[in-house]
Amino acid sequence: METNLENKRVLITGAAGFLGSHLCDKFIEQGCEVIGMDNLITGELKNIEHLFGLEKFTFYHHDVTKFVHVPGRVDYILHFASPASPIDYLKIPIQTLKVGSLGTHNLLGLAKEKKARILIASTSEVYGDPLVHPQNESYYGNVNTIGPRGVYDEAKRFQESITMAYHRFHGLETRIVRIFNTYGPRMRLNDGRVIPAFMGQALRGEDLTVFGDGLQTRSFCYVDDQIDGIFRLLLSDYSLPVNIGNPDEISILDFAEEIIKLTGTEQKIVFKPLPKDDPLQRQPDITKAKEILGWDVKTQRVEGMRKTFEYFKGLTEEELFKKEHKDFSKHNKR
Repeated sequence: METNLENKRVLITGAAGFLGSHLCDKFIEQGCEVIGMDNLITGELKNIEHLFGLEKFTFYHHDVTKFVHVPGRVDYILHFASPASPIDYLKIPIQTLKVGSLGTHNLLGLAKEKKARILIASTSEVYGDPLVHPQNESYYGNVNTIGPRGVYDEAKRFQESITMAYHRFHGLETRIVRIFNTYGPRMRLNDGRVIPAFMGQALRGEDLTVFGDGLQTRSFCYVDDQIDGIFRLLLSDYSLPVNIGNPDEISILDFAEEIIKLTGTEQKIVFKPLPKDDPLQRQPDITKAKEILGWDVKTQRVEGMRKTFEYFKGLTEEELFKKEHKDFSKHNKR
């Protein structure tokens, strides 16, 4: 594993998003020159504004589904551009498919031109509503290709396929990370995912919404651990997909009770119908990550949730109470 990254040039797409912004921080800390790229459909400039004054950080406002050009040398590419929450990819389904297909194709082409190593951000959603538990990398998944969630699931599955095709046909250095539920500072409060949804409701004094009977499970990984796993995978010699996530599984109902206890609020839990194709179980098998990358979870949920709650408590009242404001209409025209 390479350890000296001083002055390496790194392109990170989705740089203004939750994980993308933390990756920018990580590679800046390593002494790299970081080029962040984002079209800001779901990303927020506030996530990376602390980097704008740095000589080693450059930001390109660009949509990767269009031709991508970066002048000069590029050593590493990390492709994290994609809507990642149901509330986003259900509003912009075509753009979600395009960024996973056209966007990935453009970036693989750039990696080939620059002779750069590229890491593709895949997801546990490639497993769909799994029939195998916990999920390991050899499981092919149980995905509804024509269901509403298929736009995200299939975009990521295609992304993995074209990445491996470039690896096998062109000899491109590729890495694929399958990301399980991750949380921490810089998550969008209204992005529809479990943790920001629960914390936002608790802080606003609203009842916590649980879908279905709440017995469906998730496994939550703190962002610092996730970034460390991604970093290790990029610098490894392993080209097949690797799960990065926390195998500590919990039901959504039990998790809602944890949130109420953490926030010191007295909200009730209310139940709504389960969305179509919502996975009933989600737990990563991280044997590969342990053996190949020497990676393991360090942050326990109690500690990670405390740090995340402190972040959300620091939001302004306007941020806490505003509804999702992003206008997706122009991104659905084609």
